[in-house]
Parts: sequence; C-alpha cells; structure tokens
Amino acid sequence: METNSHWIDIAAADGGFGAYVSLPRGGKGPGIVLLQEIFGVNQHIRNVADQYAADGYVVIAPDLFWRHGARIELGYDDAGWKRAVELMNATDFALAQSDIAATVKALRATEGVADKIASIGFCFGGRLSYHTAANGLVDAAVCYYGGGIHNALDRAGQITVPMLMHFGGADSHIPPAAVQSIAETFGDNEQVEIHVYPGAEHGFNCNHRASYQQRAAAQAHGNTLLFLGEQL
Repeated sequence: METNSHWIDIAAADGGFGAYVSLPRGGKGPGIVLLQEIFGVNQHIRNVADQYAADGYVVIAPDLFWRHGARIELGYDDAGWKRAVELMNATDFALAQSDIAATVKALRATEGVADKIASIGFCFGGRLSYHTAANGLVDAAVCYYGGGIHNALDRAGQITVPMLMHFGGADSHIPPAAVQSIAETFGDNEQVEIHVYPGAEHGFNCNHRASYQQRAAAQAHGNTLLFLGEQL
C-alpha cells in the first residue's frame, strides 16, 4: 500500500514541536500516536510509521526531544547511545506527557482519522505509551519493551483501556523479575495482554540494531495488528 509522509508543527505551551505524519493510501483510518525510542524520530521510527500507514492507519510520531534540538536523529553506535541516554535523562517527563496530549489532540482533529486511536511506543516510548493509557488519552495502547513500567505499577488501576505489551525473553535492560511483576499486577485484568518472545533482546523490533530478531519482530507486529484490529 502506498503511503504519504510529511512533517507538521504542533503548538505547545512553551513553544512548538514537529511531528512526522504518515498517511495510508486514501488518507483515512484509525489513528496511531507513535512514541519514539531514546534515539529520536530517526529513520527506524519513520519506517515504523510508514509500516503502520501501509497497514491502513493514520500515524503521527511527535519529536519529544525538541527542547534540546529540533528533529534530533541518532544512530545506534556508541556515540549515539551516549547522546541518547543524556537526552532521556534530561527530558522532563511531565512535559513529554504534555507533548503527547497535544499530539493526541492534533491527531483526533486530523481529517480522515477514525473515532478511536492507539498509542504505540518503543523502549522509552513504551513506558510513555503505558502512561498515555493511564492518563486516559487513547483508546488502546501498545508497549514494546517499555523500560521502567515495573516502577510505575502504582498506576495499574488507572489503566482502563485495552493494552498489549511485548517483551524480549533475553532483554538485558529489563530483567525477567520486572516482567513477572508486571504480569502479576495485571493478572486479573482481561484487557491487558502480555507477550514474551524467547531469546529476543531489547530492541528486537529494530532492524537498524544488532539486537534485531526478525522472527520476534514479525510475531510482535502480527500480534499488534490483531490487537489493533480488534480494539480500534
């Protein structure tokens, strides 16, 4: 399916930021707010946006590091990792959530977007997707290897929308005990679905990284499409 991508500007209380938009052929469909890794809205995130647009979704990926520089785009080498961690640590979490709320508002106001929208986040964005759901901003949420979710389980009761989580079984950043605590917390919540992919490392969905695992990425994408198809 053909897609059409471009950048838009979104107003914020303390300025404004860019967001990458990818539209399906025809320009109509359910909406997805795509939340970046710590590497910015880089080629990988734009590829993911285009992938979901090809699947029939209207996708918008906000530049959440804009206060430190517009459209920062990092790679996965040592220098990229170093700068990415610095940016993550320097990011005001409350302001990032405010930016996401503004992005959701912009997406819902976009012509051709269906009534329901979801958030999908990777790594840093996975944690943000969890909080986006807890804040009641979206109709469904997907979290890929969301680091730090296990430290925010006090918000579990605020998750009232369907949520799908993906974790790698060999994730060196998120220990099995963390995934277990998440699974136990949501064990009685039939709206929360958790998948663990054996042998998959952190970042298994990203084919720009050495940790990419094609099988896990394909399975997770398929599970996500089934989830979105049922919920949106």
